[in-house]
Amino acid sequence: MPELSFNDIERISRDIRKEEITFSHLLDELIDHVCCDVEYEMSNGLSFIEAYTRVRLKIGPRRFKEIQEETLYAIDSKYRKMKNTMKISGVAGTVLFGFASLFKIQHWPGAGALMTLGAFILAFIFMPSALGVLWKETHNRKKLFLFISAFFVSVLFILGTLFKIKHWPGAGLLLSLAAFSGIILFLPAILIHLLSDPERKNRQGAYILGTAGFVLYSCGMLFKIQHWPLATVLLVTGLIIFGALALPWYVYLKWKDENNITSGFLYIIIGLLLIIIPGMMINMNLRYAYEDGYLPHLYRQQEMYRYLKSNNEAFLAQYHDSARYIKMEKIHSGTTSVLSAIINIETKMVQEAEGEPGMPATITDQIRQGNSGPEIQYSLLKKPFHTAPFRDFLMPNAPSRQELDRVITEYRDLISATLKDAGSMKFIDLLDTSVYFPVETKTGQDMSLRSGLHSLELLKNSVLTVEIQALTSIASVR
Repeated sequence: MPELSFNDIERISRDIRKEEITFSHLLDELIDHVCCDVEYEMSNGLSFIEAYTRVRLKIGPRRFKEIQEETLYAIDSKYRKMKNTMKISGVAGTVLFGFASLFKIQHWPGAGALMTLGAFILAFIFMPSALGVLWKETHNRKKLFLFISAFFVSVLFILGTLFKIKHWPGAGLLLSLAAFSGIILFLPAILIHLLSDPERKNRQGAYILGTAGFVLYSCGMLFKIQHWPLATVLLVTGLIIFGALALPWYVYLKWKDENNITSGFLYIIIGLLLIIIPGMMINMNLRYAYEDGYLPHLYRQQEMYRYLKSNNEAFLAQYHDSARYIKMEKIHSGTTSVLSAIINIETKMVQEAEGEPGMPATITDQIRQGNSGPEIQYSLLKKPFHTAPFRDFLMPNAPSRQELDRVITEYRDLISATLKDAGSMKFIDLLDTSVYFPVETKTGQDMSLRSGLHSLELLKNSVLTVEIQALTSIASVR
């Protein structure tokens, strides 16, 4: 029977050690077993390379790891408990999350509880037990940083997703920490691990390019969820670099180096698609929700404003020669003051968002003069999710908000003196600014420009609704 050379045995030993077999006795047994199988195949006239390739294909890509796991499971009670905990919690958390999604879509009760329980099981039971199992199976100190960074990124992402869906405070912070941890810690750790393998030297360029693309894509997803500027640019750039350049390059190199496509390669491709496709669907969904859902509501509010304003002015004009006109004109003058204060805030908010820090923009296209006064062109806003304008003009500590509250308080007093019956007095509640804006300043309470402008549009229409009720009340007095 042919015998293996020292170099042949060394290659087999090196390949099996890469499988991270931590039991020395098991490692020796596996090496001896593979050497015997290769020598048997060589006795049939095959070369070492042909015989070794046939043996590896017969064994499979994960069989050595499975043998070690089975050995650990049989002799190590702590590993057995961690492994069982990992399996049970992983299945339970995933099932709970799946049912929670179904309940959420169907608007059935209990969705929130299922999602919360599933997230906490995955974050605080599955992930710690998985980290313990990985360390127990490898004892590879070079991968320890990779394991720990993956653990923190996963836990932060799971909790951030839960907080975002449940609208709990801190969701943005958790998702931001998850993204930054992944970009700064996890992805570099993976890249270093891949670049350290001498047998993958020809793929290093593809790894570096793919990591760069994935970093940009991850930043784009974070920016899109947080409504930060440049989200679309980062998403598209990252997707082009990753999907159109790095991935085809990697597939070509993988195809050239291997005669057969392994299951691991298929898992990589499927996993990447499962990341990219949902990400792009979220991006499209957010865009359509804004363009096809939110913008029409804003423009309908403007149409309502034009109708109410012209209707109130027409009603007032009917009583121009009446003795009641003086009271009605006083109400209309108060209404005009409130509307002017609101329009002034809207203009300043758009100017700040469209300009640079400390340099408000000179507005030309975003605000146009209509028959009923200045009208914001919402589809032309470049930074609709900018949070600084709301913070600077509509939070309780902002001077413009305090001035608005003062003007509306004076207007409420004026209206209250006019509306005497209980049925009409209920309209006064429409002038309560706490319905439209925060009543106290809190950290993390920033709102986007579009939300602030929408609230202001609602307030303007409420003021006009209160005005017509007051004018009607005055007109009905005999």
